[in-house]
Amino acid sequence: MKTLALLGTVTGIALFAGIRLYATVLTVGLCLWYGLLHLPPELASLSILAHPYVLGAAGICAVMEFLADKVPWVDSLWDAIHAFLRPAGAALIAFAAVGRLDPAAEIAVILLCGGVAFSSHSAKSGARLLVNQSPEPFSNIVLSLFEDVLAVAGSYVAVAHPIAILAVVAAFLCLFALLAGRIYRRLRGDPAPRRNPADGAR
Repeated sequence: MKTLALLGTVTGIALFAGIRLYATVLTVGLCLWYGLLHLPPELASLSILAHPYVLGAAGICAVMEFLADKVPWVDSLWDAIHAFLRPAGAALIAFAAVGRLDPAAEIAVILLCGGVAFSSHSAKSGARLLVNQSPEPFSNIVLSLFEDVLAVAGSYVAVAHPIAILAVVAAFLCLFALLAGRIYRRLRGDPAPRRNPADGAR
């Protein structure tokens, strides 16, 4: 159970870091700072997120991301820049969390968290590219605000209820695997495959 809880926390943080890296770090750090969250002994090293230097840097970057993400096409540029930073940040958090594990298990968890973060980042950036096709800015802002709330609430749940969030991560990865091809074709502008009427008559 402890292993599942550890996986739930680190993969949950990675999932939401792929959407909002700085807000995720800031949320967990502030909750630890004010005693709203308590880490189990096996995750005690994550208390580094509550260090004033980490909170300050995450706070500044979170404000920048909050503003940039509300402007159509600027948000996509921001996402492009963070295509590496978000997975790398999630991997670093995982490294800090599981540094006392067996080296093979440690590498496996770090790779898993990087992959989860890249998947959620890809889903987020793909959705924003599609929304940016709309001429009005309101859908972009509404979606951005939803992502803000999702990242903050999800980051808290990842530490408070790791088993539940592990199920969410597994469901997301399954859904992403099913839809990734369709999303990629949509972004490329490929037409949907058409069924030949003659095939149904045979």
